[in-house]
Amino acid sequence: MSSAAVTLAPPAPNSEQVRELQARIRSMQATKLDTRSLPTIDALAGLLPGGALKQGAAYSVVGSTSLAMALLAAASEAGSWCAVVGVPDFGIEAAAGMGIELERLVLVPSPGDQWLPVTAALLDVLTLVVLRPPARISDGAASRLAARLRQRGATLVTLGDWPQIEAQLRITESRWTGIGAGHGYLRGRQVKVSVSARYDTARSDVARNGRMWLPDAEGRPRR
Repeated sequence: MSSAAVTLAPPAPNSEQVRELQARIRSMQATKLDTRSLPTIDALAGLLPGGALKQGAAYSVVGSTSLAMALLAAASEAGSWCAVVGVPDFGIEAAAGMGIELERLVLVPSPGDQWLPVTAALLDVLTLVVLRPPARISDGAASRLAARLRQRGATLVTLGDWPQIEAQLRITESRWTGIGAGHGYLRGRQVKVSVSARYDTARSDVARNGRMWLPDAEGRPRR
């Protein structure tokens, strides 16, 4: 098995191409998890509602691709197939360092105006999808996608705001270690993560907060 991530071009805007995309991914994906929650690193599990990422739910991450990578890490290591849509600057070396298995990672860097059908097609066959939406989704389209998430047992993580989410995560403090008085090497980044549960994303008083390394000196996310 190649250690490189699978990079797919976006399909043409017709249902036949979408079906071909789904069939190709099904042929690559060997297994699907049976549980209703996904493995989640300890540093984030303690902050999330229910103590883990839920299958059939959507989450949003504000302002941090690294935090989205940390959400992928444990599920990917446990055998889940994952995808990243609309993030052309997604760093696969950093992803591998965090524990994401590249041979089970599908990349669609530039889906263009087909971002929504591409994402829906991936959610039909993969466990966990990260999406950077280029435009606001309508309430009706969001409801249809939420129904598909519940039906398929997939999990969606968006970079940026998204309606009907289980929780929103953001980094509120960040500090790199390893730099002395103008010299040295970056050895790790310590952050404070704030998680607001569903319906409470605008209220900081109900947010759960925790500190973690993102990454530590070995490039891994941890407490």
